[in-house]
Amino acid sequence: MGLVGICLGGTAVFVKAAVETDGDAPVLPIATVLLLAAGVALARWSITPSLRRTTGRRPGPPGPMGPPAPEPQNARLPEVDSDALDHTAVDADGFEHTVAALCARDGCPQVEVVGGAGDLGADVIATTADGLRVVIQCKHYGEGHRVGSQDLQRFGGTCFAVHEADVAVVVTTSDFTAPATEYAAACDIVCVDGEGLAAWTESLTPPPWDAAAAAVRAEE
Repeated sequence: MGLVGICLGGTAVFVKAAVETDGDAPVLPIATVLLLAAGVALARWSITPSLRRTTGRRPGPPGPMGPPAPEPQNARLPEVDSDALDHTAVDADGFEHTVAALCARDGCPQVEVVGGAGDLGADVIATTADGLRVVIQCKHYGEGHRVGSQDLQRFGGTCFAVHEADVAVVVTTSDFTAPATEYAAACDIVCVDGEGLAAWTESLTPPPWDAAAAAVRAEE
């Protein structure tokens, strides 16, 4: 309001002086400028209080555009109830989720099912409580269909070099051929056959990464 009064008062003084000088000064342009300045000041004065009422603070420079970034969410662990752990009632895809549920039950804080086209042999990737990376290939085979050495060789070519496993595990509902078992032993790949899977499911044995993880920690 003070600025508005000054502008209006200045306009009146200027007009009076111009009249006393017989109109020698350019009255109209200067008076127009002063009146416009008064209008801008009046508009700013009327808008600022409304902004204060709306925002609760003085108007300032605009903030970043767009909604705020969402808070990171932790990946949800698999369910670990009895149905989720029952590998006898699932297909090949369901078997991967069953193995993931076993990992979650046995203390892995991070578990992800990654099997599918282009998985390069990894079906489940889990992280143990002490930070070791466990890469698991799941073989849902029927009785009499054993996991062969070629299966192990394909997995052995990617589990460490590509997936950076600290512990590599192959879990099957059936069994392994002798050459497959020999190759796995030479490459430090843990093999879990049907009987071992049943014992793991019933918590009769420790999780398959325990012994291998101990060996990894001993080497560090």
